[in-house]
Amino acid sequence: MRTLVLGGTAWLGRHIVSAAIDAGHEVTALARGEAGAAPVGARFVAADRDREDAFDDVRAQSWDAVIDVSRQPGQVRRAVAALASRTGHCVYVSSSSVYSDSTTIGDDEEAALLPPLDGDVMQTMEDYGSAKVSCEHFVLDVVGESRSLVARSSLIGGPGDWSGRSGYWPRRFARPSNPERRVLIPDAPDVPVQLLDVRDLAAWLVRAAERGTAGIANAGGPTHTFAEHLEAVRAVTGFDGSWEVAGEDWLAEHGVEPWMGPRSLPLWLPAESIALNAHDVSRGALLGLRTRPLSETLADTLAWELEDPGERRAGLCDDDERELLAALLG
Repeated sequence: MRTLVLGGTAWLGRHIVSAAIDAGHEVTALARGEAGAAPVGARFVAADRDREDAFDDVRAQSWDAVIDVSRQPGQVRRAVAALASRTGHCVYVSSSSVYSDSTTIGDDEEAALLPPLDGDVMQTMEDYGSAKVSCEHFVLDVVGESRSLVARSSLIGGPGDWSGRSGYWPRRFARPSNPERRVLIPDAPDVPVQLLDVRDLAAWLVRAAERGTAGIANAGGPTHTFAEHLEAVRAVTGFDGSWEVAGEDWLAEHGVEPWMGPRSLPLWLPAESIALNAHDVSRGALLGLRTRPLSETLADTLAWELEDPGERRAGLCDDDERELLAALLG
């Protein structure tokens, strides 16, 4: 197959390109290239997707499949305008953040969506869900439902997760911030977690491109509670310390954010957002998504975390955790 990956030099895009190469595809990666080089074996086309001429070097060719991961509506609008008539199948990676109700656990693909973003550019992460809705509309309206797969992914994790969401707890348990080996956790044992290994998602997207899989599908890992997730982390890391549990109100009072970002406790979600990562993912499984054991994802993520000293975008630094533990324990 001749496969065009729009992206291909950042985290998920690189995994998609690698999976397509492993499957025997002739792969072209179109990206700015600021995140690094494309994987060996892929042709790289440098382009700024915010420009109208971004696809001039690829629009004259025919593609068996185009796979796109963009969050910017203008980029997707330009892509489908340039490539819809030149591709047999389109795979678009969307997000479970498109749904308007973040309190009902187990909603499927028919649940109500956020309104689409009015404009080509998502300015802040507050507009992420609406921007993805707009991107979906461009793909389905221009390429057509019969030639498109829209994959609404849950939380993606695994080795290379620069966001820190999937790697924070393995690294924290493996390297506690204090000699007493205490770890601060939120009082959220029943919050659902659907962690999808980036390698499993990439492999499925490539298989879907090969098979011409069409439709809209939630794509996620098996549902675990937050308590179960931490127990899996404990088993993988051999953690022998103690958990110190803080309530939601206490954490808010001390400036600790849920889910992601600096000074946060990743994967924890407050009641008003509890279903953000808890949708019905059975359709994705029916369409061929296969997931590896959580323990394997956690172990591989931990190995990467311990090898890569780079800055993460989620979690507590050691000093912050020690300060919070001192305040909590008096």
